[in-house]
Amino acid sequence: MICFKKYIVWILVVYVSFTDAYAQCAMCRAVLESEEGQKAAEGINNGIVYLMIIPYILIAGVGYFIYRSKRNSKNTAV
Repeated sequence: MICFKKYIVWILVVYVSFTDAYAQCAMCRAVLESEEGQKAAEGINNGIVYLMIIPYILIAGVGYFIYRSKRNSKNTAV
């Protein structure tokens, strides 16, 4: 029974992660779709990627320092 519950939860997580998310406001969408050269759309997309990657870099840095401190504490305990 526990395995079945994990299976259902896994299916829900996969389903939710692959659904389309339209989080752009109506004004931004209208301006970006009406532009000819699509330069503003490229700029906004690049800005979104830039803002998205910063938290991942920070979390990876904190994880690395925790890993390094745990590894150093194991070496000094022996």
